Amino acid sequence: MGLVTRAAAALGMLLAWAGAAQAFPDRPVTIIVPWAAGGGADTVTRYVAAGLQQELGVPVNVVNRTGGGGLTGHSAMANAAPDGYTLGVASPEIAFYKALGLGEFTPDSLDLFSRVALLPAGVTVKADSPWTSLDDLLRDLKAKPKGTYTSSGTGTGGSWHIAMGGLLRAAGLEADRIRWVPSQGGAPALQDLAAGGLTMFTGAPAEAKAMLDAGRVRTIAIMSEQRSPSLPNVPTLMENKIDWAYSNWFALVAPKGIPADRRARIAEAAQRAMARPDVQDGLKGRGIQPVWDAPGVFPDYLKGFVARGEAVLGDLGLAKR
Repeated sequence: MGLVTRAAAALGMLLAWAGAAQAFPDRPVTIIVPWAAGGGADTVTRYVAAGLQQELGVPVNVVNRTGGGGLTGHSAMANAAPDGYTLGVASPEIAFYKALGLGEFTPDSLDLFSRVALLPAGVTVKADSPWTSLDDLLRDLKAKPKGTYTSSGTGTGGSWHIAMGGLLRAAGLEADRIRWVPSQGGAPALQDLAAGGLTMFTGAPAEAKAMLDAGRVRTIAIMSEQRSPSLPNVPTLMENKIDWAYSNWFALVAPKGIPADRRARIAEAAQRAMARPDVQDGLKGRGIQPVWDAPGVFPDYLKGFVARGEAVLGDLGLAKR
């Protein structure tokens, strides 16, 4: 082979490699959700996936991997091949597995891109509940023995459990006065609530939208600083003179070690996806606040979030360290 021929062959290989790099992705991408279909994480992920599919130009499939209070799905994200074809939408539980004694899994176990959504917690009861306000509920809680009433929405020590414990603590009650019933997410918990198996749901009212619209449940308070545009008649805790706010978040993540060029492609596509009107309007229409963080914002936010959550876990008697 002559010098010119060898040079042409080398150039051809370089062009082929460059083309392969530019072609990413050239097959479907999977996004893992660690909670059940129909819940808040699942709803958010499907909007994100639809936007990413438009921006990446390949199918983006959503896979629910439930179990272990979300640990099964989060571990699947962390242990996936770092090739950019498997992503995840993580929930706040990643910040507390270690504190709960469930292993060494922490936010550092994942490559964190950005939060994609915020969902304020609420207090939702069955439609025929005798409580028409949070004051009614709190008076009843004080009058009844500890553990009389139940709530759910996630696993023990999960985000919605922390939301409830913080509310009770801020209202001058024991953080564990309501008995927590573990679930694999908001959707199954809401089914239990509507069937009469639970007293209340302390997850996001956005997860209960279909049941709220159908008149099967009622939200009597929301744990945000301001009233929700989608539930303008529902008062905040602050309006009930309770100094507590809690919003769940979901974040786009991936296994650590994705090649830099592929990671940059995913980040750019995700930022564009989150800015799409169909994604923005779809999430806002369900009472979910879309988010895309500037570099460095999410890690700083996590520090305060973890400190508040671990304080509540301590009062719930769940913190192992």
